[in-house]
Amino acid sequence: MENTNSISRRVAVKSSIFGFLAVSISNLIFARDVSTTELLDNSYEGIGKRFPAVEDEVVAEVVGVSHFNLDRLKVLVNARPELARATWDWGFGDWESAIGAASHVGRKDIVDFLIQNGARPDIFTFAMLGSYQIVKSMIEFTPGAQQIMGPHGISLLQHVKNGISGNNNNTDDSKKLLDYLVSLGNADGQTYQSIDEQDKQKYVGDYKYGNGEADGFTIKINSRKLISLGRLGKNGGSLYKIGENKFIYNGSPSVVISFLIENDKVISLTVTEPNLTLIAKKL
Repeated sequence: MENTNSISRRVAVKSSIFGFLAVSISNLIFARDVSTTELLDNSYEGIGKRFPAVEDEVVAEVVGVSHFNLDRLKVLVNARPELARATWDWGFGDWESAIGAASHVGRKDIVDFLIQNGARPDIFTFAMLGSYQIVKSMIEFTPGAQQIMGPHGISLLQHVKNGISGNNNNTDDSKKLLDYLVSLGNADGQTYQSIDEQDKQKYVGDYKYGNGEADGFTIKINSRKLISLGRLGKNGGSLYKIGENKFIYNGSPSVVISFLIENDKVISLTVTEPNLTLIAKKL
């Protein structure tokens, strides 16, 4: 009688060989099919450079129109509801979400639409809405939360004020929240140095740091009467004065913009951030 262990070994070897061949043959066939298919010709239209990530232009537009244009926002978000959670860096780490944009300008209608489509409200949203008990509870649960700055360096207290003015939201809760934040003494953000109008004008102009068409910055006076820095020819974020000819960009603490002045004339600006020092000469 043949040894059963011997039979088992032969069966196992035979099975494993056929198994290997089956896997190998199918893989070879699959590889041949893939290598000859037209799926690899990269000829698809409508696929962006960041696919499968959403294209930068779309994200920037969603966050941008969330400040003021509900009709356009509806077109974008109704087609793709996940865009209600879009977040954009306006420069030097000035991150802003779509709901954050609507919150700091006091647009309750836009906030409501974004939440309906999955946006995530935060303490700044509740502050703008005048949600006294929610904001108070969040601060009590996380002491110091009132000092956190929102997009563009806008304070928690300012969000309440913008909510009141933007929505005519003079409810008892809004007034209670305003009084509560004022009583804390540190909910209105950092105090920066002032600049007179004549000094502002000397910074205004274009600055170049490279040979490319876009290699530069433009300094303007924005709608808030602050000097701002943007890409060459573009609008940008506000500059807050922290020292002699020295500013931070939109409340970003790690980014310093300083200006070299000779004979009361601006010669250049220097951007200093953790891993970069960049000098741009004024044109």
